[in-house]
Amino acid sequence: MLKELVVNAAPHETRVALIENGTIVEVFIEREDETSIAGNIYKGRVQRVLPGMQAAFVDIGFDQAAFIYVDDVLDTACREMYQKFEQDNDSDDTDNGNMQTGSMAGSHTSWKASFNQECSIEDLLTEGQEILVQVAKSSIGTKGPRITTHISLAGRYMVLMPTVDHIGISKRIENETERARLKDLVLSIRENKFGYILRTQANGIDENTIAKEIEFLNKNWESILTKSTTAGAPSLVYKDLTVTFRAVRDLLANEADKLIIDSKEEYENVQNFLERLMPDVKLSVELYQGRESVFDAYNIEGDVARALKKKVWLKSGGYIVIEQTEALVAIDVNTGRYVGKHNFDETILKTNLEAVKEIAYQVRLRNIGGIIIIDFIDMKKEQHKDKVMAHMNEAMKKDKSQTNILPLTELGLVQMTRKRIRRNLTRTLCEPCFYCNGDGHLLSGKSICHKIYRDLVSEAGDIMGNRFTVKVHPDIAQLLHGREKHLISSLEKQFSKPIAIYPEPHYHIEEYHIFESLVK
Repeated sequence: MLKELVVNAAPHETRVALIENGTIVEVFIEREDETSIAGNIYKGRVQRVLPGMQAAFVDIGFDQAAFIYVDDVLDTACREMYQKFEQDNDSDDTDNGNMQTGSMAGSHTSWKASFNQECSIEDLLTEGQEILVQVAKSSIGTKGPRITTHISLAGRYMVLMPTVDHIGISKRIENETERARLKDLVLSIRENKFGYILRTQANGIDENTIAKEIEFLNKNWESILTKSTTAGAPSLVYKDLTVTFRAVRDLLANEADKLIIDSKEEYENVQNFLERLMPDVKLSVELYQGRESVFDAYNIEGDVARALKKKVWLKSGGYIVIEQTEALVAIDVNTGRYVGKHNFDETILKTNLEAVKEIAYQVRLRNIGGIIIIDFIDMKKEQHKDKVMAHMNEAMKKDKSQTNILPLTELGLVQMTRKRIRRNLTRTLCEPCFYCNGDGHLLSGKSICHKIYRDLVSEAGDIMGNRFTVKVHPDIAQLLHGREKHLISSLEKQFSKPIAIYPEPHYHIEEYHIFESLVK
C-alpha cells in the first residue's frame, strides 16, 4: 500500500495529510494563532483547589485556566507509594501513534485513579503554588487545557517519563522474545530510575541506538529542569515539535513511504531534522513546485470539504448522518436510495456493513473523539448482528487512537469511545453559525408569518395610528404577499387598518419590526 505525507506549509498555517493509495485518511492542521499546545511544558501557578471535584485550576498563561485532576498530581511524599503501586499493577503501554503530541501521560490514568484514592488534592496542591506541568489535551470547546505533572518526552524510538520508574513496550511489538530483549536493554543502559516506553519503531533496534536515544532524551529533560528553575510563572518552558516535524518523526518511515512538501524553507528544515535525528534512515522527501496548491494537486481540498458535511453517501445509495454535540457524537445509518436485490434482511446487512467501513474512515479522518453512539439499521438475525460487530472491530484496528467498542444493544445501538486529545476537524475549521447561533435550525417561513400575525394581534390595542408597517426579510415579505396573504387580509379586515409589508435585505430571516403610523 502506497502511503504518502503531503504537507502544505503556508506562512500562518500548516496542513498535513496522510494519503493511503490516493485517499486521505488523516489530516492535521496547525495555525500560528491557535497552535495546539498539547505536549508543551509550562511552569504554572495554582489558582483554585477544588476538594469537591478532587481537581484544581492552574494558570499557564492563557485566557482559560488549565484543569488538573488529583490522579495527574504527584508529589515527593507520594512517590514511593506510587512506584510500588506501579510494580504491583504493571501492564503493557500502548504506542503513541496519534502524532499530535509527545505526551504519554494518559497511559497511566487507570493506575493513578486507584492509587490516588490515598491522596487528596488539598494535600498535594495549594493556591499560589508553582508547579511544572505538561498539556495532555489542548482546550476543546469551552473546556480549558487538561494538564498533568507526569511529564513525558517523545523520541523516535521511545518516550521518557522522568517522574515514574516503569519500562513499557508498545503492544504493537507482539514477539515476546523481542519485548524481553528491549526491556533488558533499557534496564542495563539507564543510569537512573526514569521510566521509558519503547515505541513500535524500536522493534529490532540495537543497543547503541537505544543508548543514544536515552542520552538525547535525558539531556532534553535536564535542560527543561534548568530552565524551569529560573522561569517565572506562568511561562512556557518547553515547546513540542510543530505538526510537520511530528509527522516526520511519528509517521514517516512508520506510516508513510514518502513526504511531499511545498515550502522550500520547510523542505530544508525537514532534511536537517532527518540528518540530525534519523541519520540511519533513508527516506524520500520531495519538494513540490507545481503552480497549483499541493492539496489541490493531490485532490485533498475536496475530501476535507466533504469531511465537514453531516450527511455522507455510501456507494450503494445508503447514507450515514454524523451529528456532533457537546457531550457525544451520534451516527445514524440509513438505506437511503438503496432498495436491494434479493430480500429485506440482505439489504439491511449490506447497508450496515458498508456503513461500518465508512464510519471507521470518517471517525479517523474527522478525528472524532469521546463518546460515539452508532444507530445501525435494526437487524433481526443474530448472525447478521455478529457479522456487523466483527467488521466494526476489524475496521477500527487501523485507527491508532485508543478505542473501546461495546456490544450491540437490544435497540441496535453501538456505544464506543475514542481517545480525544486534539480538536476534531469540524471544531478546527468551523465555528457556530452566526445566523442560527449554532442551533442548526431556523424557524420556517410559515412559522415566522404566524408569529408576525400573533404580534400584530397583541399590539393592535395599544397602537394609536391608523396604519401598520411591518419590515421583514425579503423571503418573508414574498410569503406575506403570496401564500400567507390571507393572514394580512384577515387582520386588515379585523382592525379596519391597512398593513404595509416592506422587505429589508439586510434583515436576518427571523427578524422583523412592527411600526405604527398616521396617514391623513
